[in-house]
This record gives sequence, structure tokens and C-alpha cells, in this order.
Amino acid sequence: MSKKKIFGIASGIIISVILVSLGFIGNYFYNLALNPDTPKDIIFGTPEEQEATSGQVLEGDIDWLLNASNYTDEYITSSDNLKLHSYQVKNETESNKWVIAVHGYTSEGLRVSSYAKKYYDMGYNVLIPDLRGHGSSEGAYIGMGWDDRLDIISWINYILEDNKDAEIVLHGVSMGAATVAMTSGEELPTNVKAIIADCGYTSVWDQFAYQLDSLFSLPEFPILNISSLVGQIRAGYSIKDASAIEQVKKSKTPILYIHGDQDDFVPYFMMEELYNATNSEKEMLTIKDAGHAKASEVDPKTYWTTIYDFTNKYIKNN
Repeated sequence: MSKKKIFGIASGIIISVILVSLGFIGNYFYNLALNPDTPKDIIFGTPEEQEATSGQVLEGDIDWLLNASNYTDEYITSSDNLKLHSYQVKNETESNKWVIAVHGYTSEGLRVSSYAKKYYDMGYNVLIPDLRGHGSSEGAYIGMGWDDRLDIISWINYILEDNKDAEIVLHGVSMGAATVAMTSGEELPTNVKAIIADCGYTSVWDQFAYQLDSLFSLPEFPILNISSLVGQIRAGYSIKDASAIEQVKKSKTPILYIHGDQDDFVPYFMMEELYNATNSEKEMLTIKDAGHAKASEVDPKTYWTTIYDFTNKYIKNN
């Protein structure tokens, strides 16, 4: 056998090994990040950290939602034929004010019960979606806010079918914040009056790159590149496209950004980057000494007073 042929065979074997290895790596990180059935112990470290991705939730507020609010289970079908679930609570004041409260990564609607209760006490009707792949909603992958932005628009339209005069606030925490920020860049009905984005990331790519370095001390290239390709194949979207910072550049809706300055999961600096990119009316609030999704727990008075003042600029008192 000639040296040229041996070299060709060896090169083919090496290339095959590299491709198989990259495929394994891409699928590993895809499953770790986007497969809802894959344990997330490596990402969070403790069950308590995972439970906190939607911020503070009081057991009494979960009890309120399930046993005292007279909620109804509502369902829609997504554009890709998933059955999506939401809790709906109509306010006894018969208000036109609505909030869509959006939970965080690997969480579910129940985990934003405390936020929902606060808005309910302010006279709002409440809609609490389970994002795709979470809670009682169907879905084989985590949308990281990107496909979810279209689902939120479907929920907005769902509200408007019943209440054409609805004035709607979108409030999201962590991945929920990225979701509402991504939603802001779409053509929204004028009924959407304000957005609250609590500790959201600038883009899925940036967030994954940060976590790759933080958890594994690994560079983004080539891992994110191949993982993005796997995501395109398995989930139908590329993490390169899933950008909150590009979406807020197109926003026409006022946005209030909130972030704790001790956040080491979604880094604090991302708030300023989002704020600077936003072309609609905007404000930002730093909660000192608050970690990830802890802003409402560390300083509830400042948190809710700021939200109340911000939303009242755009929502009629009715």
C-alpha cells in the first residue's frame, strides 16, 4: 500500500473521530442546556438554586393561586402544534389591567405566584403561562425565550379575544425576562403598555458562553458553534438567533430592567448592555446585594414601588 493511500486512510479516520467527537460534545451540551428531561445538577449545584430561577415564591401565594383565586386552566395551540397551558385569574374589580407573568429556566408558572398575587392586589387580571417544555405545557426542548416570544404573543391575542380594551404588562424573571425582552422586538398590539425584565440575559449565546466559562472553564469556540447546529437540527432554532439585545433595539414598548448587583448566574453587566441597546422608553433599577432572581426578596419595597410607578405611567387607573 502506498504512503499516499495510507495517509488518506489515516486522515479519513482522524476526521471521522473529530466529527464524532464534536457531535457527541454538541449533543451533550444541547441536552444539558435545552432538554427539559436532562438533570440540571451541574448547572445549579443544589435543588434550592434550581427552584429559585423564578425568584421568591411564598407557599401562601401558591396556596392562594390554587385554592383561593378561582383560577381557570387555559390552553392554546402554538404555531408548531404544541398544547400550551396557563393559569388565568380574573380580578374581582373587573379591571382592564392585565399582567402576563413569565417564569424562569426549568421552572413553571406556579413559581411566580408571589408576583401574580402582587399584581392581583394592584387590581390586575393575571395570566401565568407554563412556557413550552415546562409545567403542564407540551414541548421537547427549552425555548430560552426565543420560540417562547411567539407563544407570549399568542397569549396576548388570547387575552384580547375576550377583552379588546385590555392594557397589558409583561413581567418576566430570568429566562422569563429574556422572553419578554425578545417579545418586545415583535410587532405587538398597542394594548401591551409596559415590560418588566428582571435579571434577563442579553442573548442565549452570551449566557451559554458565560456558563461554559463559569462551570467548565471552556471557550465558546467550537462548543457553542456545534451546539448551535445541534439545536437547529433538534429544536428548530439556532442559539445565535436567540438574542434579546437585538430584539430590544426594535422595541416600541417601555421597558424597566431590574437586576441584582451580586448576580453570578446571569451577570449584572448584562442589564446595562440591554438598557443601552433599547430604543423605546426605558428605566433600570439595581438592587444592591441581590443575587440571581433575588431582587424582590432582598428589597421588596424598592422593587414594587419602582414597578408601580413605572407601570402607572402607561396603564390607566381603572
